[in-house]
Amino acid sequence: QVQLVESGGGLVQAGGSLSLSCAASGRTFSGYVINWFRQAPGQDREFVARISWSGGGTYYADSVKGRFTISRDNAKNTVNLQMNSLKPEDTATYYCAASRPGSRWYLSTSGADYWGQGTQVTVSS
Repeated sequence: QVQLVESGGGLVQAGGSLSLSCAASGRTFSGYVINWFRQAPGQDREFVARISWSGGGTYYADSVKGRFTISRDNAKNTVNLQMNSLKPEDTATYYCAASRPGSRWYLSTSGADYWGQGTQVTVSS
């Protein structure tokens, strides 16, 4: 049973930084990709970033490129999202999500196989 637990959300002023963490458990994640998505009230879910668990390759949405950095700590089974230069439009619930190799969601920016419960990020202007 895959479990993903996010932490690190909160309230920050525009221009500030926050670091989110996703603790993954329930299996080995070799070959998986771990994603961050976000959803603001009344808006569609949006892909933010992903990282390959094995190779460490990363991919970012244009809206966060240069400001956010995704990384992994294989020893701790965690994936982190460092968010810098935050803007009010980054306000959303952020979700950690995992996709297994061979899944329809693998390398997709539309969905994933497993989801965490989300953590709220609020950026004030």
